[in-house]
Amino acid sequence: MPVLNRIAEFADEIAAWRQDFHAHPEILYAVERTAGVVADKLREFGCDEIVTGIGGTGVVGIINGRSNGSGRTIGLRADMDALPITEKTGAAYASTVDGKMHACGHDGHTAMLLGAAKYLAETRNFDGRIAVIFQPAEEGGAGAKAMLDDRLVENFGIDEFYGMHNWPGMPAGQFGIRAGGIMAATDRFYIDITGQGGHAARPQTTVDPIIVAANMIVGMQAIVSRNVDPLASAVLSVTMLEAGEADNVISRTAKITGTVRTLDLGVQDLIEQRLADFVPQFAKSFGATASVRYARGYPVTVNAPEQTAFAAAVASEIAGPGRVDADAPPSMGGEDFSFMLERRPGAYIFVGNGDSSELHTDSYDFNDAIIPAGTSYWVRLAERALPLDGR
Repeated sequence: MPVLNRIAEFADEIAAWRQDFHAHPEILYAVERTAGVVADKLREFGCDEIVTGIGGTGVVGIINGRSNGSGRTIGLRADMDALPITEKTGAAYASTVDGKMHACGHDGHTAMLLGAAKYLAETRNFDGRIAVIFQPAEEGGAGAKAMLDDRLVENFGIDEFYGMHNWPGMPAGQFGIRAGGIMAATDRFYIDITGQGGHAARPQTTVDPIIVAANMIVGMQAIVSRNVDPLASAVLSVTMLEAGEADNVISRTAKITGTVRTLDLGVQDLIEQRLADFVPQFAKSFGATASVRYARGYPVTVNAPEQTAFAAAVASEIAGPGRVDADAPPSMGGEDFSFMLERRPGAYIFVGNGDSSELHTDSYDFNDAIIPAGTSYWVRLAERALPLDGR
């Protein structure tokens, strides 16, 4: 079945909501305006229950089906927050807030789920309950975990979670999904190196922490290339190096900061342990000392096999079987929907955004042309997960 006719009828309305969100970006947990608009629209649609302030500023709307013989509740999640980036799209609806923009498409995710909520509240062609979940602080704030800590699962009796993200470079309206790890764990490491400072003209009297850091950065690459199975996936990237205050002084200290991305818990454990072993010993060989702090971030986003197959089948109904990649390559980007999938089975799917700029860039924009496909996917997923005939 293609895009739903009723969704196509009010797709322009959904796009207008999306562009309004785009013009008024908010970051992390400070999404009061966005959450307020979401809650008002859910009331307008006639949702049976609207709860605000979950996990700080999250919103949940409950839509009851025509019956509740199944006794099941399916959670559909969208993220609301923007990024601290100055927009350069030149769009008529460009950000009106300096230094903030929707550079990841969360404006589109929120609008599409609102569109699905409107349709589902009108038709109620399902047996059970749908929880539409609007989450703050996906971009580094772990808003999903905050909502879970606020008893999201327990208070609403959620049995399964489903999420969706637009994907630049994938043809517009196509879908991609895979069982198992689809998004990476996002860890960080912080290394402090201490040497012996001194005059830059007399380096022989010093233990130069910049030399230690430079060699350490090169050496750390062997942690992946010579420790991790080549058939596994891992990224270790140094992203910051800080040292020194003057051009004629060799600093006493240096700091290295970076990120580790993995799709497997065993690989994640291995890299953490190798860093802990390598850093102090390597610094010692130069006569310096060093310590490393490893901070685990979002877990791997793991799609459950049964729910993944189900989501792929639903996507095929909307896009056509030749337009769904059920073995899409995983991304080494991170996603806090992973916390929800740790609590309940479910699946996370990509919907193609077409030939757009990359995510997290100042020229990115969500493609409104994919709204009918994404919104129809949500509707069909709800109706297929909770069929009225019980099959």
